[in-house]
Amino acid sequence: ITERIDYTMIRMISDTSTLYAPKDAEAIGAAVTPLSVNINGNTYREYADINATDFIKLIQDGGIPSSSQPSIGEKMELYERYPNDDIIDLAMADGLSGTYQSACGARENSAHKEKIHVVNTKTLCGPHRYLLEKAIRLTKESDDVHAVLNQLQKSIDNSYSYLMPQDFSFLKRGGRLTPMAATIGGLLKMVPIMTLTEGDVKKLEKLGIKRTLRGAFQMVAEDLKAKGIDGNHLITISHALCPEKAMIAKEVIQEAFPDCEIWMLELSPVFITQGGPDCIAIQSILK
Repeated sequence: ITERIDYTMIRMISDTSTLYAPKDAEAIGAAVTPLSVNINGNTYREYADINATDFIKLIQDGGIPSSSQPSIGEKMELYERYPNDDIIDLAMADGLSGTYQSACGARENSAHKEKIHVVNTKTLCGPHRYLLEKAIRLTKESDDVHAVLNQLQKSIDNSYSYLMPQDFSFLKRGGRLTPMAATIGGLLKMVPIMTLTEGDVKKLEKLGIKRTLRGAFQMVAEDLKAKGIDGNHLITISHALCPEKAMIAKEVIQEAFPDCEIWMLELSPVFITQGGPDCIAIQSILK
């Protein structure tokens, strides 16, 4: 008679803030739930019901988008798929979205909440994508969930984000600004450089204003240098379907940080809702 052994594992869960479509995330061993956007009275799940190209066309035709509050029920259903496993849920920065709070609510209502670890990544997009990939790599090396969480936290504590919007009204409408930052909305002949506030709950605040995009990218590079960014960090450049502008950013960043790996990514509809068409995000995270 062969003794039956129940194996447990660490399950990785996140959302499309990672810029992973659910099918692509499944291929690397993660479960990713789509975030949703509202426009013209309709709700769409990004990567499932709408892509960035079609979404921007709706905006250009006069649609005013907003993001949709994540469903606690959907998250609970996902948690209950794995009642015997440890679960790490990497949530987008608290304060920029309700995903973290929704995940915490779902965890509290779970019958096996002691095995669910909801992580406030304090970031989004490029670094969020990296954290998911790092977590999957770590879980293949160790089944100690707390060791994995400790390694992830080292990267989370060393992450920086900058956003250059082309239309400030998207940020003002979304309410993701500090009060002081909201007052610069009339300066759009200039290029505002926004960055995330310190602390666990994130907002966007003004880093500076430049006359040109290249000047804005150079300011970001200088700020990253001041923070000690080097070849041990990944830098990501994400854009709202404006690859030419993103390539200028890459030129500036690559010249400033020749030893850094740089990822180029396209933003999804939820983040175009936040930053607007043609926005550029430059981010870094410790590997």
